[in-house]
Amino acid sequence: MPEDSADADTSTALPDGGLSKGEIFDVLRNQRHRYVLQYLKRKGEPVELGDLATRVASWEYRTPCEEVSSEQRKRVYTTLQQTHLPRMAEAQIIDYDSDSGLIEPTARTQDLSIYLEIVPGSELPWREYYLSLGAVSTALCAAIWGGVYPFTLLPDVAWATLIALTLTVSASVHIYYERNMRLGDLEVPSELDFE
Repeated sequence: MPEDSADADTSTALPDGGLSKGEIFDVLRNQRHRYVLQYLKRKGEPVELGDLATRVASWEYRTPCEEVSSEQRKRVYTTLQQTHLPRMAEAQIIDYDSDSGLIEPTARTQDLSIYLEIVPGSELPWREYYLSLGAVSTALCAAIWGGVYPFTLLPDVAWATLIALTLTVSASVHIYYERNMRLGDLEVPSELDFE
Protein backbone atom coordinates (compact mmCIF):
# COMPACT_ATOMS: atom_id res chain seq x y z
CA MET A 1 0.00 0.00 0.00
CA PRO A 2 1.58 3.36 -0.98
CA GLU A 3 2.31 5.92 1.70
CA ASP A 4 0.69 9.32 1.47
CA SER A 5 3.00 12.32 1.20
CA ALA A 6 2.66 13.29 4.88
CA ASP A 7 3.84 9.83 5.99
CA ALA A 8 6.66 9.86 3.48
CA ASP A 9 7.93 13.19 4.79
CA THR A 10 8.14 11.96 8.36
CA SER A 11 9.69 8.56 7.66
CA THR A 12 12.57 9.53 5.38
CA ALA A 13 15.87 10.96 6.52
CA LEU A 14 16.45 14.64 6.01
CA PRO A 15 18.93 15.82 3.33
CA ASP A 16 21.33 17.20 5.97
CA GLY A 17 21.54 13.79 7.65
CA GLY A 18 19.30 14.86 10.54
CA LEU A 19 16.45 12.83 11.92
CA SER A 20 13.02 13.12 10.38
CA LYS A 21 10.05 13.96 12.60
CA GLY A 22 8.89 10.37 12.32
CA GLU A 23 12.24 9.05 13.54
CA ILE A 24 12.35 11.56 16.39
CA PHE A 25 8.89 10.70 17.67
CA ASP A 26 9.50 6.99 17.17
CA VAL A 27 12.52 7.20 19.46
CA LEU A 28 10.94 9.53 22.01
CA ARG A 29 7.71 7.62 22.43
CA ASN A 30 9.62 5.00 24.43
CA GLN A 31 10.04 5.94 28.09
CA ARG A 32 13.37 4.09 28.44
CA HIS A 33 14.78 6.07 25.52
CA ARG A 34 13.74 9.30 27.23
CA TYR A 35 15.34 8.13 30.47
CA VAL A 36 18.59 7.29 28.64
CA LEU A 37 18.65 10.77 27.09
CA GLN A 38 17.82 12.41 30.44
CA TYR A 39 20.69 10.60 32.18
CA LEU A 40 23.20 11.28 29.39
CA LYS A 41 22.38 14.96 29.31
CA ARG A 42 22.51 15.21 33.09
CA LYS A 43 25.90 13.49 33.33
CA GLY A 44 27.44 15.35 30.38
CA GLU A 45 30.01 12.60 29.83
CA PRO A 46 30.15 8.96 28.73
CA VAL A 47 28.36 6.61 31.12
CA GLU A 48 28.73 2.92 31.81
CA LEU A 49 25.88 0.59 30.97
CA GLY A 50 25.70 -0.67 34.56
CA ASP A 51 25.29 2.82 36.00
CA LEU A 52 22.73 3.70 33.35
CA ALA A 53 20.74 0.53 34.03
CA THR A 54 20.70 1.25 37.76
CA ARG A 55 19.48 4.81 37.26
CA VAL A 56 16.82 3.84 34.70
CA ALA A 57 15.60 1.03 36.98
CA SER A 58 15.45 3.53 39.83
CA TRP A 59 13.22 5.81 37.78
CA GLU A 60 11.06 3.01 36.41
CA TYR A 61 10.48 1.39 39.80
CA ARG A 62 10.31 4.76 41.54
CA THR A 63 12.87 3.87 44.12
CA PRO A 64 16.26 5.30 45.12
CA CYS A 65 19.27 3.77 43.31
CA GLU A 66 20.46 2.13 46.54
CA GLU A 67 17.20 0.19 46.82
CA VAL A 68 17.07 -1.16 43.25
CA SER A 69 17.09 -4.95 43.43
CA SER A 70 19.53 -6.98 41.35
CA GLU A 71 16.56 -8.49 39.49
CA GLN A 72 15.17 -5.04 38.59
CA ARG A 73 18.60 -3.84 37.48
CA LYS A 74 19.23 -7.00 35.43
CA ARG A 75 15.86 -6.70 33.67
CA VAL A 76 16.59 -3.10 32.63
CA TYR A 77 20.26 -3.83 31.83
CA THR A 78 19.32 -6.67 29.46
CA THR A 79 16.71 -4.74 27.49
CA LEU A 80 18.94 -1.68 27.26
CA GLN A 81 21.85 -3.78 26.02
CA GLN A 82 19.92 -5.92 23.57
CA THR A 83 17.23 -3.57 22.27
CA HIS A 84 17.16 0.08 23.25
CA LEU A 85 20.80 1.15 23.03
CA PRO A 86 21.52 -0.57 19.67
CA ARG A 87 18.38 1.03 18.22
CA MET A 88 19.36 4.49 19.49
CA ALA A 89 22.92 4.00 18.23
CA GLU A 90 21.63 2.96 14.81
CA ALA A 91 19.73 6.27 14.63
CA GLN A 92 22.96 8.00 15.72
CA ILE A 93 21.23 9.49 18.75
CA ILE A 94 23.89 7.99 21.00
CA ASP A 95 27.27 6.32 20.59
CA TYR A 96 27.18 2.87 22.13
CA ASP A 97 30.24 0.65 22.36
CA SER A 98 28.85 -2.76 23.24
CA ASP A 99 32.33 -4.15 23.98
CA SER A 100 33.23 -1.55 26.62
CA GLY A 101 29.64 -0.88 27.68
CA LEU A 102 30.09 2.89 27.29
CA ILE A 103 27.31 5.14 26.11
CA GLU A 104 27.78 8.78 25.16
CA PRO A 105 25.70 11.52 23.58
CA THR A 106 26.08 12.66 19.99
CA ALA A 107 25.20 15.91 18.25
CA ARG A 108 21.75 14.46 17.60
CA THR A 109 21.19 13.95 21.33
CA GLN A 110 21.11 17.70 21.85
CA ASP A 111 18.76 18.15 18.87
CA LEU A 112 16.14 16.03 20.66
CA SER A 113 16.05 18.22 23.78
CA ILE A 114 13.55 20.63 22.24
CA TYR A 115 11.04 17.81 21.88
CA LEU A 116 11.30 16.81 25.53
CA GLU A 117 10.26 19.99 27.28
CA ILE A 118 7.37 19.11 29.49
CA VAL A 119 4.14 20.93 30.29
CA PRO A 120 2.68 19.28 33.42
CA GLY A 121 -0.96 18.31 32.99
CA SER A 122 -2.20 20.81 35.56
CA GLU A 123 -0.59 23.83 33.91
CA LEU A 124 -1.66 26.10 31.08
CA PRO A 125 0.72 25.86 28.09
CA TRP A 126 2.62 29.10 27.46
CA ARG A 127 1.15 29.60 23.99
CA GLU A 128 -2.33 29.63 25.53
CA TYR A 129 -1.19 31.98 28.28
CA TYR A 130 0.19 34.46 25.73
CA LEU A 131 -2.95 34.18 23.62
CA SER A 132 -5.04 34.97 26.71
CA LEU A 133 -2.72 37.84 27.65
CA GLY A 134 -3.04 39.25 24.12
CA ALA A 135 -6.84 38.97 24.21
CA VAL A 136 -7.07 40.73 27.59
CA SER A 137 -4.66 43.46 26.43
CA THR A 138 -6.69 43.99 23.25
CA ALA A 139 -9.94 44.23 25.22
CA LEU A 140 -8.29 46.67 27.64
CA CYS A 141 -7.05 48.85 24.77
CA ALA A 142 -10.52 48.83 23.18
CA ALA A 143 -12.09 49.86 26.51
CA ILE A 144 -9.56 52.68 26.94
CA TRP A 145 -9.99 53.87 23.35
CA GLY A 146 -13.78 53.74 23.74
CA GLY A 147 -13.64 55.80 26.95
CA VAL A 148 -15.27 53.11 29.11
CA TYR A 149 -15.42 53.93 32.80
CA PRO A 150 -13.36 53.08 35.07
CA PHE A 151 -10.57 52.75 32.48
CA THR A 152 -10.63 56.52 31.97
CA LEU A 153 -9.44 57.09 35.55
CA LEU A 154 -5.80 56.45 34.59
CA PRO A 155 -3.95 58.12 31.72
CA ASP A 156 -3.35 56.07 28.57
CA VAL A 157 0.40 55.96 29.23
CA ALA A 158 -0.24 54.26 32.61
CA TRP A 159 -2.26 51.53 30.91
CA ALA A 160 0.41 51.11 28.22
CA THR A 161 3.06 50.80 30.94
CA LEU A 162 0.96 48.20 32.78
CA ILE A 163 0.53 46.12 29.61
CA ALA A 164 4.26 46.37 28.79
CA LEU A 165 5.26 45.39 32.34
CA THR A 166 2.86 42.43 32.35
CA LEU A 167 4.29 41.18 29.07
CA THR A 168 7.90 41.65 30.24
CA VAL A 169 7.34 39.90 33.57
CA SER A 170 5.47 37.06 31.83
CA ALA A 171 8.29 36.56 29.32
CA SER A 172 10.89 36.61 32.12
CA VAL A 173 9.00 33.98 34.11
CA HIS A 174 8.58 31.90 30.95
CA ILE A 175 12.32 31.97 30.21
CA TYR A 176 13.19 31.06 33.81
CA TYR A 177 10.63 28.25 33.91
CA GLU A 178 11.63 26.88 30.50
CA ARG A 179 15.29 26.65 31.47
CA ASN A 180 14.36 24.50 34.45
CA MET A 181 12.15 22.14 32.42
CA ARG A 182 14.65 21.11 29.77
CA LEU A 183 15.92 17.59 29.41
CA GLY A 184 18.77 16.95 31.81
CA ASP A 185 18.31 20.07 33.93
CA LEU A 186 16.59 18.12 36.69
CA GLU A 187 18.09 15.24 38.69
CA VAL A 188 14.93 13.23 38.10
CA PRO A 189 12.89 13.25 34.86
CA SER A 190 9.99 15.69 35.10
CA GLU A 191 7.48 12.92 34.55
CA LEU A 192 8.46 11.45 37.93
CA ASP A 193 7.47 13.02 41.19
CA PHE A 194 9.61 11.28 43.78
CA GLU A 195 13.15 11.84 45.21
